[in-house]
Formats: sequence, C-alpha cells, structure tokens
Amino acid sequence: MGDMTNSDFYAKNQRNEGSHAGGFGCSLMDLRTLMELRGNDAIVKIQEDYGDVEGLCKRLKTSPTEGLAGVATDLDKRKEIFGRNLIPPKKPKTFLQLVWEALQDVTLIILEIAAIISLGLSFYQPPGEGSEACGAAAGGVEDEGESEAGWIEGAAILLSVVCVVLVTAFNDWSKEKQFRGLQSRIEQEQKFQVVRGGQVIQLPVADIVVGDIAQIKYGDLLPADGVLIQGNDLKIDESSLTGESDHVRKAPDRDPMLLSGTHVMEGSGRMLVTAVGVNSQTGIIFTLLGASGEEEEKKEKKGKMQDGNLENSQTKVKKQDGAAAMEMQPLKSAEGGESDEKEKKKINVSKKEKSVLQGKLTKLAVQIGKAGLVMSAITVIILVLYFCIDNFVVLKRPWLPECTPIYIQYFVKFFIIGVTVLVVAVPEGLPLAVTISLAYSVKKMMKDNNLVRHLDACETMGNATAICSDKTGTLTTNRMTAVQVYVADVHYKEIPDPSVLPPKTLEILINAISINSAYTTKILPPDKEGGLPKQVGNKTECGLLGLVLDLKRDYQPIRDQMPEEKLYKVYTFNSVRKSMSTVIKLPDGSFRMYSKGASEILLKKCSRILSEAGEAKLFRPRDRDEMVKKVIEPMACDGLRTIGVAYRDFPASPEPDWENEADILNDLTGICVVGIEDPVRPEVPAAIQKCQRAGITVRMVTGDNINTARAIAIKCGIIHPGEDFLCIDGKEFNRRIRNEKGEVEQERIDKVWPKLKVLARSSPTDKHTLVKGIIDSTMVEQRQVVAVTGDGTNDGPALKKADVGFAMGIAGTDVAKEASDIILTDDNFSSIVKAVMWGRNVYDSISKFLQFQLTVNVVAVIVAFTGACITQDSPLKAVQMLWVNLIMDTFASLALATEPPTESLLMRKPYGRNKPLISSTMTKNILGHGVYQLVVIFTLLFVGENIFDIDSGRNAPLHAPPSEHYTIIFNTFVMMQLFNEINARKIHGERNVFNGIFRNPIFCTIVLGTFAVQIVIVQFGGKPFSCSPLDLDKWMWCVFLGVGELLWGQVISTIPNSRLKFLKGAGQLTEKDEVPEEEMNEDNEEIDHAERELRRGQILWFRGLNRIQTQIEVVNTFKSGTSFQGALRRQSSTTSQNQDVTNVSSPTHVSVSNALSSPTNATAVPTGQC
Repeated sequence: MGDMTNSDFYAKNQRNEGSHAGGFGCSLMDLRTLMELRGNDAIVKIQEDYGDVEGLCKRLKTSPTEGLAGVATDLDKRKEIFGRNLIPPKKPKTFLQLVWEALQDVTLIILEIAAIISLGLSFYQPPGEGSEACGAAAGGVEDEGESEAGWIEGAAILLSVVCVVLVTAFNDWSKEKQFRGLQSRIEQEQKFQVVRGGQVIQLPVADIVVGDIAQIKYGDLLPADGVLIQGNDLKIDESSLTGESDHVRKAPDRDPMLLSGTHVMEGSGRMLVTAVGVNSQTGIIFTLLGASGEEEEKKEKKGKMQDGNLENSQTKVKKQDGAAAMEMQPLKSAEGGESDEKEKKKINVSKKEKSVLQGKLTKLAVQIGKAGLVMSAITVIILVLYFCIDNFVVLKRPWLPECTPIYIQYFVKFFIIGVTVLVVAVPEGLPLAVTISLAYSVKKMMKDNNLVRHLDACETMGNATAICSDKTGTLTTNRMTAVQVYVADVHYKEIPDPSVLPPKTLEILINAISINSAYTTKILPPDKEGGLPKQVGNKTECGLLGLVLDLKRDYQPIRDQMPEEKLYKVYTFNSVRKSMSTVIKLPDGSFRMYSKGASEILLKKCSRILSEAGEAKLFRPRDRDEMVKKVIEPMACDGLRTIGVAYRDFPASPEPDWENEADILNDLTGICVVGIEDPVRPEVPAAIQKCQRAGITVRMVTGDNINTARAIAIKCGIIHPGEDFLCIDGKEFNRRIRNEKGEVEQERIDKVWPKLKVLARSSPTDKHTLVKGIIDSTMVEQRQVVAVTGDGTNDGPALKKADVGFAMGIAGTDVAKEASDIILTDDNFSSIVKAVMWGRNVYDSISKFLQFQLTVNVVAVIVAFTGACITQDSPLKAVQMLWVNLIMDTFASLALATEPPTESLLMRKPYGRNKPLISSTMTKNILGHGVYQLVVIFTLLFVGENIFDIDSGRNAPLHAPPSEHYTIIFNTFVMMQLFNEINARKIHGERNVFNGIFRNPIFCTIVLGTFAVQIVIVQFGGKPFSCSPLDLDKWMWCVFLGVGELLWGQVISTIPNSRLKFLKGAGQLTEKDEVPEEEMNEDNEEIDHAERELRRGQILWFRGLNRIQTQIEVVNTFKSGTSFQGALRRQSSTTSQNQDVTNVSSPTHVSVSNALSSPTNATAVPTGQC
C-alpha cells in the first residue's frame, strides 16, 4: 500500500510540475514514459496515474467523442509544450561538400597534379638556360615573351578542372534540391482523419497535436503514438519497430498502446494522440539514427565500411519513411541509383537489383575506361621513347644536370597529353546524362500524375513487358452505384420503388446497410451544382448507402440512434473473411448481427432467406445453386460486383462466444443480393490498346467474381472473344501451379502465365506468386519486366516484388504507397502508359547521348594518339580537349537528355534486358561519322598548310605561339561535333533529323550557345586555348566542313545494316551477368559484374578488417563482461557479409572467404573458454 501512495504522491508531484508547464495535467516526460510501456503494464500505469483513458483525456483537456475544439491558440500551445508532429530531416549536403565530392574523381586528380607540376616548372628558370648543350629541347624558349607565358597552359587546365567540378557539383545540388521538393510533396499529401469539434476532418499529418482524437482504419500508417479509446477487431503490424512479424491485437482493456510508424492490418478504432514528432517512438529511433548516421560517416571515411549497421539503419529508414518527415528516403535510393556518385558506390542498398540501364552503362563505362587507359599509356610511352631516342641516341647528346628541368618539362607535357587522351576517352558525361535525363523525366512525370519515389523505376518502366493491374479504381472509375437488386424473391433489373417491398424486409435491409458499414463512409452533397454526390470512405459501402438513399430512406438517423460506441462487436473486412459483420444489442437484451460480403461466400453461410412475404424460409444448397445461376451469374456477366446482405439473431443468454468466428458467422438469414456497377474509365480501352501495340501484356488481377472480371476485361479490351486466353479464379490458379505437397512449382507456373489474362477472386498471395512466377520464368529468352498496380495493404508484397510498383494516390493505403516505386496521383491506368512513354524516352535519350559521345571519343582519342606519335604533339591541346569534353559531356547530355517523348515511342516493342545499349544502327553511325571526321582532320593536319597557304604548326617547339594551322583543326573539330549533335537526335536511322527540334528549346539554346562560345575562344582565346584568330574565309571553311556532317549522315543512313555483319552491339548484359535474384537477399549488398572486377580485392580487404575488428570486440567484451549483444550483433552482420561474398564471386573467391571465416570461429571458441 505504501508503494501505492508513493506512486500517488509522485503522480501528484508530476501533475504540479506539469501544470506549471502549460495548464495540462501531465508533462511531456510523463507521456514519454507512458508510451514506453506495453500491454498490461500500460493499463496498470494508466489506471494508477489517470484512473482510465477518459481521465487521461481530461488531463489533456480533450473529449473522447468530440475531440479538440480546434482553437488556434490552444493548438499552438500544444505544439509548443508537446512538440510538433514532424521529424527534422537530415541536413542536406552543402554546395562545398558536393564540390569536394566532385573533386574526388581520379582523372581530375591526375590532371590537377599534372597542371601543378607544369605550373611549378614554368616558373623555374634553369641555370643552363642558354647553353646549346640542351639542343633542340630549349628551341622555342629563346623567344623572351613566350617563356613568360609558359604558366598559361597549367593555369588553363586548372581553370577547366574548376569548371567541370562546379558543373558536376551544381548538378548534384539541384538533384538533391529536387528530391527535397519531391519529399515535401509526398509528405504534404499524407493526410489523416481526426475528430475536431465533433466533426471528422482530414488533416495533414504534420498538423496533428497531442490530445487529438484520431480515427484509425485498415491500411493506415499511424502518424503518432497514442492510446486506443475504442477499437473494433484491431490488429497492428508492429514489425517496423519490434521486428515481430505477427500482427498484434489491440483493445482498450488488453493492449491499448499504438505506436507511430506501425501499420493497421485489420479493423478500426479511435485513439488519443499522446506523443508526436521527435517524442514518438519512431521519432526517438530517428533521433538515435541521426546520431549514429553521423558516426557511421566518420567510420566510413576510415574505410571500415560496416555494411551491417548501415544497412540496418537504411532498412529502418525505409520502413519508417511514411511516418513523418522521413529521413529523405527517396534520396537515398536515388543516389544508390545513380551510376556515378564518384565513390564507386561503396554500398548499393537500392531497392532491387541494379536497374537494367545502370547495369549496361557501368559495364560500358568500364570497357571504355579500360580502352582509354591503354591508349593514354601507349601515347605517353611512345612520346617519351621517341623524345629520348631522338635526343640521346640519334643525336648522341649527353644528359646534362642543368638541362634536367627542361627535359622534365617535356615529360610533363607528354604526361599531360596522355592524361588528356584519357579524359576524353572516359565518358564521364554518362552518369551526368543519366542523372539529368531521369531528373528531367521525374519532374515532367509529376505533370502526368506519376509521382516517382525511386529514380530508376522511371527507366525500368520503359522495359516493361507485362502489367498486372487491379480492376477497381484503376481500370474502373471507383464510383460504385447499386443498379440491380435481388430482394424478396424478385430480381429487379433497376432499383425498385420502396412501396413494392415488404415493410419488414425493407426495415431490416436499411438497418443492415446503415449500421454494418464503417461510420466514416458517407455520401455527401455534390461540390458543384448538378454534379454527382461525393462518395467518402469505402466505395463499395458508398454504393450500398446509395441504395438506401435510392429507397427513399436516410442512413444518418439510424447511425445517430446507434452510435459507434454502442456497437457490441465488429468483425471488420479482411482478405480472408471477405465479409464484414457488426453485432448490436437489442433493447430486450438479445443480440442481432448484420453481415455483408461477397455474394457466393455469404450465401454459403445462409440457411434461410427472406421470402416475398418478408418471412424467413429455408434456403437449401440446391436453392443456392439455382440462385447463383439465375441471379448472381447474370449480374456478374453484366460486369456488376455482387454483394450479399444477411443477418442473424442470438438469444440474450447464454451469450454466444464471440471469439468463435466459425460458429458465429454461420446459419445466417439472407436479406438481398445487390449488383453494384463500377463503370470502366472512358480512357482505359485506348490506353490498353496502346500497351498491346507497344508489346506490353496487360493482365487483370482482381478480388472480384470471375464473371464480373471477365465482363470488365472484355469492355477494357484486355481479352478479345475468339482469342486463346486463360481467365481463371484463385482456386483454379493454385490447383494448376502447386504440386501434391502444395508447393508452388516454377514449371507449372510457366504453363499458366503466358496465356493468363484475368485472375479473379485472387488473394494477395496469389498476386505475389503470379508476379514472382513471371519474373523468375526462364522460358522466354528475355527476362520479363513486370509492373504491378495495387491499392490495398495486402498488395504490399506484390508491389515490392515487382520491377515497378504503382500505388494509387487517392484510394491507396499508406502501406501500399510505401511499398511502391511510383504513386499514381489520379489512380488512372492511362497514367501508366505515360510512365512507359517516359521510361522509353529516358532509354532513348541515353542512347542518343552515347551515340554522340562515343563518336567524339573515338575521333579525339585517335587524333591525339596518332598526332602524338607522328608529330610528338597532340593536334588538340589539353585545354582544347577539356573544352571539347565540357561541351560534349555536360552540354550535350543536357541537350540530348531533355528531348520530350513522342507517341511514336509506343509503336515499338520493349528493348528487353539483354539488348545491347548500342544497337547496330548506332554502331554504324558512330563508325561512319568517325571515319568522316578522321579523314577531315588528318587531311587538315598533314596538308592543311598547303590548302590554306599558312605556316605549318607541326613540330613546334615547347612554348611556341599558337599557330593558325592547329586553330583551324580545333575549330573544324568542334564544328563537326556541333552538327553531329543534330544527327544524334535520331537513333533508329530516321532521315529527318530536324523533326521536332523546336519542341526542345534547351537543345536549340545549347547548340547556339556553344557556337557563340567557340567564336569567342577562337578569336580571343589566345595563348590559354592555344588559338590564333581566324579570318572570315577560314571560318566559312570550318563551318562548311561541319555542315558536311549532316550530308554525310544521310549517306550513312542509306547503307542497310544487313550489309554490315560485323557491327556488334556493345554494352550488352549477357545472361551470366544477371545474378539470379534469389541469391541476392533483398537487403544484401548487390554488385554488378563490371564493378565486381574493381572490387574483388577491396571486398576481401574490408572483410578481413571487419573480421579482425569483430574478434577484438569479442575479446574485449569477454574481458569487460559488458554489452555481449553488441558484439554478437556485429558478428551476425559479418556472417551475413560472408554469405554475401559467396554469392557474388567466383569459386576462388569462395574458398578465400571460407578461409577467412574459419579464423573467426576459431578465435570465438577459445575466447569463450577464457
């Protein structure tokens, strides 16, 4: 007892302390400690401190039924004392941090070093300046004015490096900014139902305050912590916080604690909000995560990448991301999705395996990079050897110490030329093009009602070969209206006049519908005069309430008479029951239960039915079969959804055992069957036709009756009478795909899916099985890329499994939105077609850019290489190369990546995962234009001085002034690139390259802008750009040679591909590159083939480090006897990495990793004995 008074005293004290805080009967800390309790402890604590939940409401000055009054001053005060409902997002990277990241690029670092050496040497005046001994080496240095200008080249290289870095950093910065915008948009869209002043209103999640009464229902993601006031059959999935996958039953007298970030899987109820934002359970975890995230970064800098921890924090972030101002989750997956992020993506925790495009691009970039490296190395070696042999062997000069700096200056110059070749060879514009193209598409897709949550989904969509769509709301308008009814033994083809129905039947029917539906479902007057009434809540229930109104009755008075608190027991709808039932207590103490649900399921549970006289008569199985034939099937064939309504009376005593569902939901009395129409959206048939033309199979997966589904599928054009297709229900589907043991077999699925067009009465597991079956199928040579639409909580697994998951923005539950990649803000199927168009456009934009980029690369590398070998000096100087690189990479990626999509994209089949990135047409274009450019440049290089009658620029000494000869070569080169950029706009061999050019203002601006800057560089660039001004005549020649590109392009497109057998596509993902998804656990690190090459050693090194760290920790733990858990947790993360290496590597690698793992176990055992 003393104990009790103690706690009483404590509570009073707290109360006083709290009341000082702001007149509330409890403080922030009280509520925080309360929310840490679970189950019985929580109930005891509430009873001890507050009496009951009502008492807690009084302390928080709120009413359990009316909610808060909603006065602004009161709300502000609550926000001030208890905090706001948002979790401050992580600070974005500053511009300087992004600049620093861009500077980490290897080629740029090499260039910086070369430039600095070059600068240092140009300022160093060697003592042996005038001595003839150094021979030709000092040739040009005699010219006094020129030796002063030696520093310019180094400075110019540094300047161009700065340009490249700033452009990259700016792109990253704007990308980050875009995601923050997207993020806040996703947050603003999340609303929640709250009772204020007795009215149920939708509030943005951020506006919820402590003391609010929130209405929760199936599919919600709880936005704050709270205590349950009243609940119906409420089950919560708390796995995101506890990791327990079982659903937890909640009831005011059993376990009333509801936590933010958890999902409502069944039922409904009302909760009192007790903790928001940083003080809620999710908020507390986020605060810890934020802190650990920073430490994580520090650790990572040391290179001890502990993927275990990082993955955990990221998966937590993923699970939570809907809960509050999420930890920028889309940004993470997006950054994981870029193929640059210069750190070679230490950890790629993207949502699925790498997207197709990134896989192909990484592979291509590595191939090109290797080739570039070889070329640049050869260039440097040839130049150095040539110089040495020429000077020291042929001319037999001694190496004098005073000449050393001059020789070194030569070597540095050669080195710079080599690096320049490498810089031009490596297409660093590729990641940029991908980023720009995706970011641009995402922005534009917003306008087309596609809210993209994961960047790569946008591009994957272009490869989609199958779409599994829901019926309700996606293909149909999701506006349910009751159009037929079978009641009192008569099938009415339209809603009858209430006077023809027996009064008793009518009474029961009206009550059954009004009471046995969520009280949040309502039909409101239309927004506009003459519009349709507004349906709020569950649309099927709205259809039934509409029937009540059509029968000239009103459901509201009945609900007022029997408020939600008085409902005795509610069995809410779920995908297993397929029905909903509500029990009420009648005035005489007996009970009545009203049920509604899928007609054939409900009728199986009926043993009687109301006759035309309004009396209950026997309803035998054969009557039921007849009814299915005569009533339900004809309704379903008209495309109607059939809902049965029934009731059952129970005596007052003995009170039935309400938990025994099988007995309760049986022996019902049928009232009526309602046929509800959900019309097909007018734009859907055309959209589906477009998909079929584009080579995408549309399948309908629905929970509806098979006849209804078939009728709607015919209306939509998914199936055409006379075709060979399968249209089956869930039961038949399972019978066909499972073996005797009930296990799903892939070869059985392979027999079913190619023809399957409609899957009816399907459970969420069926949907997931189908999607998985299609994705894993190996019977077609291309792996299928599957998109799935879903709106319910139960669609989560299928949405996650699919290559692209579409969630419904309006009808979708939070759980579905969180599992998805793209949210359809208008719930409309035709928006998916737009997504396909944008996806294909991304792919084509990248291809256009590649075609252009590779032509430049091939030509520039060959010119620099041969020029260097023959004339000891690259015709294109380092700074010029960097400028070419800048226009070719950065500007061209902008110009070509922002081409808007056209309908013609939907006229071709999907590319598929194994199609090379560079098609044979593109290879033909690259080689064709390369040949033209090389011929022009070499002609100018070797006979240019004769054609234009100018001094030759070949074999110029070290610091010679820029020659007109080399300026013409540089200028012509750039002109050819500019005109070739126009050619690159078409990649399928079209003739008219100007088609639609004015629809892309960015392209026009960039081409004209580049032209203008080029004029400035040539005329006023002088020494830094190694240019000497040209007169008009020479300019005209340069432009003329450039225009030749357009004419040559027409010549190339007349050559048929069939003649050029040797053109093989590059950047192809072969079968072996696709690591089967099974091996790669979703959360595991995923490594693409090309990167794997780069990372083998690195991985082993990290694994080894990790092992040693773990062992040291285990030893220390045993010594100190403290947090054993922590060490074990580390251990498990190491083990998971170990398995992960085994998956991605060759056999040699496996043996190494096993060898590595054995010491761990060996050391772990002896430490246990100490």
